[in-house]
Amino acid sequence: MNATSSDCVSAASRLIRYEDLVPCQLAFIDCKLPGSDRKLNYSIIGPGVTQSAEQVVNLAEPHGFALGVAAMPRGVTNNLHMHYTAEVFMIYRGEWTFRWGPDGKDGEIVGRAGDTLSIPTWIFRGFTNTGPDDSWIFTLLGQDESGGVVWHPSILDNAAEHGLYLTRDNMMVDTAAGAPKPADEDLIAPLSEADIAAMRSYTPEQMRARMVAAEELVWSGAATLDHVVPGHGCDIAPVIGPGMSEDRDADAKIRNPHGFSLEYMRIGPGQQVGPFRIAQKQVLIVREGSLEIALGPEGSGNSARAEPWSTYSVPGDVWRTYRSVGDVPVLMSVTTAGDARAIIEWDAKLVEQAFAANLGRDPNGYLAPASLLPEK
Repeated sequence: MNATSSDCVSAASRLIRYEDLVPCQLAFIDCKLPGSDRKLNYSIIGPGVTQSAEQVVNLAEPHGFALGVAAMPRGVTNNLHMHYTAEVFMIYRGEWTFRWGPDGKDGEIVGRAGDTLSIPTWIFRGFTNTGPDDSWIFTLLGQDESGGVVWHPSILDNAAEHGLYLTRDNMMVDTAAGAPKPADEDLIAPLSEADIAAMRSYTPEQMRARMVAAEELVWSGAATLDHVVPGHGCDIAPVIGPGMSEDRDADAKIRNPHGFSLEYMRIGPGQQVGPFRIAQKQVLIVREGSLEIALGPEGSGNSARAEPWSTYSVPGDVWRTYRSVGDVPVLMSVTTAGDARAIIEWDAKLVEQAFAANLGRDPNGYLAPASLLPEK
């Protein structure tokens, strides 16, 4: 295993803990509207679609996607809006009711902790916390430049009554705080009735096909080459896109391009995955357990520990090892940049150990009995 310049990155510098998150209470144009005035927005990786110049971003480095959090007390609503790029909700805690359509009446779907929902681009959507006050959603947005949020015209009108305006560059102006009202020609133009009427409709059944409930995850314990090596291995459940699984039967329920793949990974206590590396950046969010991430050559001592609620950004093309160091299995989401499948490069020693256990990879990079593979 040869070290690269990327392996010199400090592991601790890539860790974002819960206590590092900084909320913004006025991130969007609807944040002063009754019923929406207690929303909190967090920008963890990339600014996302915040409309506030005051938003704190934990890690501004481009990843090909953005990660944020929506948090709000029970009964508070995020109003109808549209996205140009993918918007994926990973429900971490509580219960949330999502609605969609030109007036939000095309359908509703309820998501709970552990569920994942991908709402199609170019349609209006909104959601309400129908669970406890501490409900929490991680949100993934496709691309580094996602084009911002397009609000329903009624929301722009209501916001203006509270002194909030949106400029053509999608930034918010708060006249109640003393800012001058922008000239009409500098304000963003609302969508026309014809624009809205031309949007695609989705039935509740079609939207349900874009949700993966926690109990619907299909786990594979043979998803990585090192699973036959003592002390190694994990379970992987695909959710969106091809991801990094080496199980040829892995099949994500949500397949259309998002700009990223999403999988869930489970590592038993004392087990590890790697060392390995991939070209793409990866972002990990720990739900359960205690995860040690080691960057660089094995034994280099360059590691960090991520507890539940923590986010970790792994640079592309860097050797890494994921190790479960607690008393319970690690459960985490793994978001990999890009729509292409991530091809794993394993440490040469692991490749030899797997081969000794009659496991290798076929020309497509999927696991297969080594005895059946062509000789190199």
